[in-house]
Amino acid sequence: MKSLLRWVWRTLLLALISLTLVQFWFMVHVWHWAGHNPESTAFMKARLEILREDDPAARLAHQWVPYHRISGHLKRAVVLTEDAKFMTHRGFDWEEIRKAHETNVREGEIVRGASTITQQLAKNLFLSGERAWWRKTQEAAIAVMLEAILTKRRILEIYLNIIEWGDGVFGAEAAARHHFGVAAADLTPGQAARLAAMVPSPRSYSPGRETPYLAQRAATILARMNAAQVP
Repeated sequence: MKSLLRWVWRTLLLALISLTLVQFWFMVHVWHWAGHNPESTAFMKARLEILREDDPAARLAHQWVPYHRISGHLKRAVVLTEDAKFMTHRGFDWEEIRKAHETNVREGEIVRGASTITQQLAKNLFLSGERAWWRKTQEAAIAVMLEAILTKRRILEIYLNIIEWGDGVFGAEAAARHHFGVAAADLTPGQAARLAAMVPSPRSYSPGRETPYLAQRAATILARMNAAQVP
């Protein structure tokens, strides 16, 4: 019996040490990215692997640009659509989480999410896209690290530079050039609204493709985005 208890305690201790080391690894990377730009992300690597299944020479379209070279229209449009309380929360929008939970329970399936920009950034930087309780728990832990170590400006800067805006198209600069043939700094309010409307389903829209939903969603964003607060 004593030997069994010792084995259990040793196993638990090793598990705790391993978990602590993993969290330390995440934290070191977050600290590093406070002053350095991520060259790639877990999500970008996963998408590239998928693209290379059909074309071994496939490459991602991605070019990092600093915060001041991203249109203010795009910043406001994305914050409005993805995380309207971005400037006031500390990584989690508890009201949205409550509403999403109530909706999903009522529908009997996951039909509504409540991830903030910080949570989305945590997932894109480090994690896979699978739905699992451990992934959401780890996403939350990384989100806490991001909010504690990085400024809101830096979180938004990284986010706008790494999210997907087309099949193999990542970041605001590549998106602006892919969809409109302009630099991210030169996006008009209307173009910014359209890009923001694409975020939930970025691979559904090729350059110049128009759908009633996209047009209506972009018009709604355009009418409201000046009210969004950005760093």
